[in-house]
Amino acid sequence: MGILKNFKTGQEEDNTALFQALQNPSCLYPLPGRFLYLRCSSRSPLLARALSSAAAPQPTTTNPAAASDPDEHKILKAPQWKAAIDFKWIRENKEAVAANMKNRNSTANLDLVLELYDKLLNVQKEVERLRAERNVVANKMKGKLEPSERQKLIEEGKNLKDGLVTLEEDLVKLTDELQLEAQCVPNMTHPDVPIGGEDCSTVRKMVGKPREFSFSIKDHVQLGKDLELFDFDAASEVSGSKFYYLKNEAVLLEMGLVNWAVSEVMKRGFTPLTTPEIVRSSVVEKCGFQPRGTNTQVYSIEGSDQCLIGTAEIPVGGIHMDSILAESSLPLKYVAFSHCFRTEAGAAGTATRGLYRVHQFSKVEMFILCRPEESNSFHEELIKIEEDLFSSLGLHFKTMDMATEDLGAPAYRKFDIEAWMPGLGRYGEGACNAKHGYKEYRTMCKFLGLSIELKFHGTNPPFARIQKSLDPHILIVGQISSASNCTDYQSRRLGIRYRPDLSMTPKKGKGSSPPTQFLHTLNATACAVPRMIVCLLENFQQEDGSVVVPEPLRPFMGGLDIISYKYK
Repeated sequence: MGILKNFKTGQEEDNTALFQALQNPSCLYPLPGRFLYLRCSSRSPLLARALSSAAAPQPTTTNPAAASDPDEHKILKAPQWKAAIDFKWIRENKEAVAANMKNRNSTANLDLVLELYDKLLNVQKEVERLRAERNVVANKMKGKLEPSERQKLIEEGKNLKDGLVTLEEDLVKLTDELQLEAQCVPNMTHPDVPIGGEDCSTVRKMVGKPREFSFSIKDHVQLGKDLELFDFDAASEVSGSKFYYLKNEAVLLEMGLVNWAVSEVMKRGFTPLTTPEIVRSSVVEKCGFQPRGTNTQVYSIEGSDQCLIGTAEIPVGGIHMDSILAESSLPLKYVAFSHCFRTEAGAAGTATRGLYRVHQFSKVEMFILCRPEESNSFHEELIKIEEDLFSSLGLHFKTMDMATEDLGAPAYRKFDIEAWMPGLGRYGEGACNAKHGYKEYRTMCKFLGLSIELKFHGTNPPFARIQKSLDPHILIVGQISSASNCTDYQSRRLGIRYRPDLSMTPKKGKGSSPPTQFLHTLNATACAVPRMIVCLLENFQQEDGSVVVPEPLRPFMGGLDIISYKYK
């Protein structure tokens, strides 16, 4: 059994607990995003978005000494795999690619990519020239020659061979350097995506209305304690912070949510899967994640090339890796259940309480492989499925068209669904970590038109408390789902192609087959279990402290319709 290491902090973590966690069906999903508590000064409900840090693609890092070397790329480690990147297209569309990278706040070096590509082309031409000359010499050697002439050709052939060896070595190095740099370039962006940070994201759709409570409400942590649904203290002793036990009806609720989500998505033509939960690091990278990057959320297994998955998107994306599919088999639609793991390094503050941020979680994921011309319509289909699922549970939510800086490297376009999560305001103030949440807090308050007073406390990092509000209710919109169209970004890295049907392609000759094409991939969350539990407990709590189970879930929970106190 390997040692699990958090590559963001450099700290080793308890491998026994994490490997045992693979067998635990009650693992929950910490969606990315910073959930900020905001107290409203008006009695009318306000929706406060959860602001998150976009994970910008990170370039391959080197040590500080190498970073100052103009030839630093020569000492970078060779890539373990190569993406089928269209460098010619990038060069021909340099301005559009540069603008896209700027809009997405990418740190990739486009100029270096193009410089390396030009060098590569020049070396390739020189290699081809020398190979042609060597062939000419070899052909001359086949005829009758004077000894002196033959010796001259032998020397010439030897010189050409030595030159080729050097150039071919340079060609390999340039290819590796080009791949390392180009793999950091993000996907292009849909023209309708709003430009800017997360605060520039736009609302596509608003569903339902927030429930009005006639009593003091509780957050999910208090509800779970009162109804004996969670045990965070015991889990902390057994596994560490950000783990938990689910108990009693919470176990039925998780299993019911999973079975309900899989069942509903299967009705729409999706094939069910369970997936491996340990995968090769290269597969993680090919899907657009960085298992050993600076800001990684991935647990890597030391002494191996394997990682724990952070989403089923990764193993499902790899199921057809290095394959050529028949066009008649498309689209391929999968709905996958898996346990997932994230380091959640750097998370601090109120947003980490309870089930908001945990290391281990369960999730039902949808994944589609399709022809390029169909991906936009399938993206709309995925978000429609998500909206239908959450509407059927009676949740109040909004669908967001996420801005460029919040897309992540693989996504061409991403829709998020953010649901209303009511909780109880206990201290008459909100709070944020100045290092990780201060900017987002100011942006949120400005958006809502609230005046605030920031008081910094003498902690490291500084802690800002927002002294505003008499309203005892906190209204939070937290991300519960997302749907992304990754176009051919992942398929070019995973090597997934399809061959168009002959009947759809003009014949160029007898027996000729059409060239293969890269297909498009899409992914979407059908059910992120922990956030769904938070939503259900907080939205459907009753004055007597019980929680009503939404009707669609009852058949999957043995007919249970209400979660009540064990002892009154």
